[in-house]
Amino acid sequence: MIQSMTGFGASEKGSFRVEMRSLNHRFLEIAMKISPHLSEHEIPLRNLVKERFARGKFDVLVSLKDEENPKIRVHRGLAREIYTSLLSLKEELSLSGTIGIETIAGFRELIVSEEVPHDTELLYSAFAEAMDRVQDMRNKEGESIAQDMRSRLERVEHMNTQVSLLSPEVVNACKERFMERLRLLFGDAQYDENRVLQEAAIIAEKTDISEEITRIHSHVKQMRQILSAGDTIGRKLEFLLQELNREVNTISSKANNYRVSSSTVEIKAELEKMREQAQNIQ
Repeated sequence: MIQSMTGFGASEKGSFRVEMRSLNHRFLEIAMKISPHLSEHEIPLRNLVKERFARGKFDVLVSLKDEENPKIRVHRGLAREIYTSLLSLKEELSLSGTIGIETIAGFRELIVSEEVPHDTELLYSAFAEAMDRVQDMRNKEGESIAQDMRSRLERVEHMNTQVSLLSPEVVNACKERFMERLRLLFGDAQYDENRVLQEAAIIAEKTDISEEITRIHSHVKQMRQILSAGDTIGRKLEFLLQELNREVNTISSKANNYRVSSSTVEIKAELEKMREQAQNIQ
């Protein structure tokens, strides 16, 4: 299955809420914001993301709904001990004043936050559901991108075929330009025909674009196979698109032909669109 790197998923189970977003990234990066009460689960949850996804920047929020209504209690035994000790100190040192609630409340140790027990199975269930929803969105967008890329590959292959039909014309035109220059240079004078033929052969070889056309066809075939195989393919596609662009540039520089140049411009436009899409594929 082909995945894009863009997705969103959320889930609520019990007192847990999980939100997960993924965006384009060259590698796998996870930024997790998790409730302090659940910090012991951060590494296991990160590992779940790593097991499921290969690329993308993930922003993950794991929160507890009951954190908004915390439960606290007063340590009454400690409060009595503090009051008794302060009262004894007051009498011993003959101090003035009273020991009231404002004095006792100044001791932070008296206020105890009560831990509410949580069913951590619900936490992992909510996390898995959020990941499922992210993956579903990534799969749908990935398949849409793949379909568009297949259509563009068809157009590239069609234009490459058109260029291949023009290839003999490119070589012949080059030969004719060479012979015309000879006529202008030598006129009716004698010249070494063998040497001229050698030079013509060299020029013809330099303007021959058949190898580039063949390699473009091969790269297009490889891209189709990669799209069919799916899985983690983004970098493979980016590499092949670079190679395709290199071959097209070579054809453009070799062929001094308007129709070939026009086709190569169109091919490069399609390749650029595919390059942008490949950057969003896992």
